[in-house]
Amino acid sequence: MPFTKFVRVMLAGAGLALAVVLAVAVYRYMTPEPLPPARNFDPSAFVRSGPALDAPFVTTDYAVVDAMLAMAEVRPDDQVIDLGSGDGRILIAAARSHGARGLGVDIDPARIREANANAQAARVADRVQFRRQDLFRTELGEADVVTLYLTDEVNRRLRPRILAQMRPGTRVVSHQYDMGEWRPDQRQQIGTSTIFLWVVPAHVEGQWRLSAEGRNVTVDLVQDYQQVDGRVSGGARVEQGRLAGSRIRFLANLGDGRREFIGRVDGDRIESLQPNFGWQAVRAD
Repeated sequence: MPFTKFVRVMLAGAGLALAVVLAVAVYRYMTPEPLPPARNFDPSAFVRSGPALDAPFVTTDYAVVDAMLAMAEVRPDDQVIDLGSGDGRILIAAARSHGARGLGVDIDPARIREANANAQAARVADRVQFRRQDLFRTELGEADVVTLYLTDEVNRRLRPRILAQMRPGTRVVSHQYDMGEWRPDQRQQIGTSTIFLWVVPAHVEGQWRLSAEGRNVTVDLVQDYQQVDGRVSGGARVEQGRLAGSRIRFLANLGDGRREFIGRVDGDRIESLQPNFGWQAVRAD
């Protein structure tokens, strides 16, 4: 290559390199430096994540769903509340097979969308609704039946709300998980699954004035969920007491021998259900 041509190529290359350097310098000069992050900046706040679930979403087999609704004796006039309703299958089956109405609650919006779509497809959207809601904030006072497929821990946390809000005689049915010290009234095995039923008992603990065939005594009842015992004034024991919703049965000796008492609790009164044995009790405390 002639020397003159070589010099021209070198000068052109140097000029191009200088132009690039100058362009970079101008860009840096014209572009402001980014501000440093604030001290309380948390990048995790900008990452979307799913809602915190009280229990994992696991579907209930349809054979178990049918058994749960049969055990709870769901009727057409019942209001069913499904806590942790998932894809809605329990409530949809209650509406389609038993004619019930109901509410399903779940914290996961994806499950609520899925359940509402399933209700539309099953043509029961006029009988059931699904709502994104914390199950621990769901009012249970209107429920005739509550269905659960949660965990042992969540069931135990729900137990005080169930006993405080649900009416005597209403039913709770759970797939796989029990209620701890509150023993079930029924238990059934469906394949590898266990289902449990509780009938919400009336509240009878305390002192009652009992009248029967001219005798008037004071009875102190002690209640452990649906189990009842206690003492009659004078020291006789109340034995083998049991509640089935508002129905109460116990054995007691009022002074003329031990006999069976069967009655119905209505608030602060108990009325006899025995045609040939008239007795009643009124709360004294």
